Amino acid sequence: MSTDVSGMIECRPWVHVWEGDDEDAGWQAAIDLFLLNTGNAYDALACLFGVRNSFGFRPLTEGRGLPKDASDGLRDAFNASGGPKDVWGTTWISWAELATANWDETDRSGTLSRSSAAGPRTHWAPIWDVMRTLAGLHGAEHVRLVVWFD
Repeated sequence: MSTDVSGMIECRPWVHVWEGDDEDAGWQAAIDLFLLNTGNAYDALACLFGVRNSFGFRPLTEGRGLPKDASDGLRDAFNASGGPKDVWGTTWISWAELATANWDETDRSGTLSRSSAAGPRTHWAPIWDVMRTLAGLHGAEHVRLVVWFD
């Protein structure tokens, strides 16, 4: 049985302008992952999210759940996928965390790097490009990738 990843990139546009908890600085749905053709290569899912991790990667993030402050658009997409009763492995990661990750870190065997599994020369490149662009506009802490699996 295969494992498919779903999710969305969110950002908090112009939060640095409003400073603080202004309601206009809330998270906004930016783009659904299905538009960026992520595929479901298990080595990438393992090193990023700890899913199907027979490779022995130390995942960048796992098990954080749906962000409490998720945008309405993300909640709608999550619920359309079946919500917590039908999906699993829900987690998220900010661009700031991704930008400071050790992409040279390898799996348990020492032969597969995080970069070769999910780096800028893989099918994850379009996701990283979108996140990098949004981070340049709104700040690295204000861009995140939220994923779940079925």
